[in-house]
Amino acid sequence: MGQPTVGILHPGSMGAAVAACAATHAAAVLWCEAGRSPASAARAERFGLTVVPTLRELLDRSDIVISLCPPAAAEGLALDVAKHRFDGVYLEANAINPERTARIAELFEPAATVVDGGVVGSPPVRGKTPVLYLSGPDAATERIEGLFAGTAVETRTLGTEVGKASALKLSYASFQKTSRVLVALAVGMAREHGVDQELIEVASRRTDSYLSEPQYVAKTAARAWRWGPELEEAADALAAAGLPPEMLRAAASTLARWNDVKDDSELMLADALDRLAQP
Repeated sequence: MGQPTVGILHPGSMGAAVAACAATHAAAVLWCEAGRSPASAARAERFGLTVVPTLRELLDRSDIVISLCPPAAAEGLALDVAKHRFDGVYLEANAINPERTARIAELFEPAATVVDGGVVGSPPVRGKTPVLYLSGPDAATERIEGLFAGTAVETRTLGTEVGKASALKLSYASFQKTSRVLVALAVGMAREHGVDQELIEVASRRTDSYLSEPQYVAKTAARAWRWGPELEEAADALAAAGLPPEMLRAAASTLARWNDVKDDSELMLADALDRLAQP
């Protein structure tokens, strides 16, 4: 079997960087320009992806399709692909709950094979090495493993059951992202009483405390538009498991207060905290 052609859907900051790593073992990595923004086009060009005009052409030419998009768009995007009767390997790598992943897998039966994926870590640029967790049929997960072998994207397969990778991703995200939200609330409360520096000093005595890294609050705010929907997915997963989802839904609601500073790399801690205090 020769090198596969790979299609990447929605080449965002994570998707484009992951696709660029896949190019190491791919004949080509395609992306579709229809409906995408100039920022997406610039990003795809920077990572050396090959543009095609339509989704139909991308699917006709691709052996493997990677879906990495905001959680809310995952099922709609999968439905668009399934309608074209794609018959290759579909890597569903979005931060969605296991039940949604299973529904997406059903959309493709029996034509295509769905591999469940979950990326833990930052985009694979500037020395970052995220882990792509996989679950699904052996032959298909092996193809994905081979696609990223020796690249900055490390793969680990969890078994053949679709949903395991999604469950692991959301389990980790529910802790990591909610912890950052709690930091923002704690620092905001302390600042209101003029003891924020003392709070940071207390926390700095514990090297494993997110409270000792309040500068990360601004980064959390800039990512809130993605993290909020992800925590809603995690809350759904908790509810499906019979566990209380309210804490994660509250964290998602808190993150929504930062939706208007999407990807703002210039945001300062004080600005982020001020926005958090606004209803």
